[in-house]
Amino acid sequence: MNEMITITREEYDRLREAAEDLADIAAYDRVKEALSAGEEELIPTEFVYRMLEGENPVRVYRDLRKLTQTALAKASGVNRVQIADIEAGRGKGSIETMRKPADALGVTIDDLV
Repeated sequence: MNEMITITREEYDRLREAAEDLADIAAYDRVKEALSAGEEELIPTEFVYRMLEGENPVRVYRDLRKLTQTALAKASGVNRVQIADIEAGRGKGSIETMRKPADALGVTIDDLV
Protein backbone atom coordinates (compact mmCIF):
# COMPACT_ATOMS: atom_id res chain seq x y z
CA MET A 1 0.00 0.00 0.00
CA ASN A 2 2.21 2.81 -1.27
CA GLU A 3 -0.30 5.60 -1.16
CA MET A 4 1.02 9.11 -0.69
CA ILE A 5 -0.71 12.24 0.38
CA THR A 6 0.49 15.81 0.28
CA ILE A 7 -0.03 18.25 3.10
CA THR A 8 1.17 21.77 3.64
CA ARG A 9 4.33 22.44 5.61
CA GLU A 10 2.17 24.23 8.17
CA GLU A 11 0.00 21.12 8.66
CA TYR A 12 3.09 18.87 8.82
CA ASP A 13 4.64 21.10 11.52
CA ARG A 14 1.37 21.15 13.46
CA LEU A 15 1.09 17.35 13.34
CA ARG A 16 4.72 16.89 14.35
CA GLU A 17 4.30 19.24 17.30
CA ALA A 18 1.14 17.39 18.34
CA ALA A 19 3.00 14.07 18.19
CA GLU A 20 5.82 15.48 20.36
CA ASP A 21 3.26 16.82 22.85
CA LEU A 22 1.60 13.41 23.00
CA ALA A 23 4.97 11.73 23.62
CA ASP A 24 5.67 14.23 26.43
CA ILE A 25 2.29 13.53 28.00
CA ALA A 26 2.88 9.78 27.80
CA ALA A 27 6.32 10.19 29.42
CA TYR A 28 4.81 12.36 32.15
CA ASP A 29 2.14 9.76 32.80
CA ARG A 30 4.76 6.98 33.07
CA VAL A 31 6.84 9.02 35.53
CA LYS A 32 3.78 9.98 37.57
CA GLU A 33 2.74 6.33 37.75
CA ALA A 34 6.25 5.25 38.76
CA LEU A 35 6.45 7.98 41.41
CA SER A 36 3.17 6.92 42.94
CA ALA A 37 4.57 3.39 43.14
CA GLY A 38 7.75 4.75 44.77
CA GLU A 39 9.99 3.56 41.94
CA GLU A 40 11.67 6.73 40.64
CA GLU A 41 14.15 9.13 42.12
CA LEU A 42 13.33 12.80 41.82
CA ILE A 43 16.08 14.75 40.12
CA PRO A 44 16.31 18.52 40.72
CA THR A 45 15.37 20.61 37.71
CA GLU A 46 18.81 22.17 37.32
CA PHE A 47 20.35 18.73 36.77
CA VAL A 48 17.65 17.74 34.28
CA TYR A 49 18.22 20.95 32.31
CA ARG A 50 21.96 20.28 32.22
CA MET A 51 21.33 16.92 30.56
CA LEU A 52 18.73 18.38 28.20
CA GLU A 53 21.29 20.99 27.16
CA GLY A 54 23.69 18.20 26.22
CA GLU A 55 25.95 17.91 29.24
CA ASN A 56 27.26 14.41 29.78
CA PRO A 57 24.98 12.42 32.12
CA VAL A 58 27.95 10.85 33.95
CA ARG A 59 29.11 14.32 34.97
CA VAL A 60 25.60 15.45 35.89
CA TYR A 61 24.87 12.40 38.07
CA ARG A 62 28.35 12.62 39.59
CA ASP A 63 27.68 16.24 40.53
CA LEU A 64 24.22 15.30 41.82
CA ARG A 65 25.84 12.70 44.10
CA LYS A 66 28.51 15.27 45.08
CA LEU A 67 31.36 13.05 43.95
CA THR A 68 34.67 14.04 42.41
CA GLN A 69 36.00 12.13 39.43
CA THR A 70 38.50 10.52 41.79
CA ALA A 71 35.77 9.43 44.22
CA LEU A 72 33.67 8.00 41.36
CA ALA A 73 36.73 6.20 40.01
CA LYS A 74 37.40 4.66 43.40
CA ALA A 75 33.74 3.69 43.94
CA SER A 76 33.37 2.19 40.46
CA GLY A 77 36.80 0.72 39.83
CA VAL A 78 37.10 2.67 36.57
CA ASN A 79 40.22 4.74 35.96
CA ARG A 80 39.73 8.46 36.68
CA VAL A 81 41.18 9.41 33.30
CA GLN A 82 38.64 7.16 31.58
CA ILE A 83 35.83 8.84 33.52
CA ALA A 84 37.20 12.25 32.50
CA ASP A 85 37.33 11.11 28.85
CA ILE A 86 33.72 9.86 28.99
CA GLU A 87 32.52 13.08 30.59
CA ALA A 88 34.37 15.19 28.01
CA GLY A 89 33.06 13.13 25.11
CA ARG A 90 36.52 11.88 24.13
CA GLY A 91 35.46 8.28 24.74
CA LYS A 92 32.27 6.33 25.24
CA GLY A 93 33.36 3.30 27.23
CA SER A 94 32.25 -0.27 26.78
CA ILE A 95 29.02 -1.57 28.27
CA GLU A 96 30.99 -3.12 31.12
CA THR A 97 32.86 0.13 31.71
CA MET A 98 29.60 2.11 31.80
CA ARG A 99 27.92 -0.42 34.09
CA LYS A 100 30.46 0.21 36.85
CA PRO A 101 29.89 3.98 37.22
CA ALA A 102 26.14 3.43 36.75
CA ASP A 103 26.16 1.02 39.71
CA ALA A 104 28.30 3.41 41.77
CA LEU A 105 25.94 6.31 40.98
CA GLY A 106 22.83 4.24 41.65
CA VAL A 107 21.43 4.63 38.13
CA THR A 108 20.98 2.39 35.09
CA ILE A 109 23.26 2.33 32.07
CA ASP A 110 20.36 3.81 30.09
CA ASP A 111 20.49 6.87 32.36
CA LEU A 112 24.10 7.44 31.35
CA VAL A 113 23.81 7.05 27.59
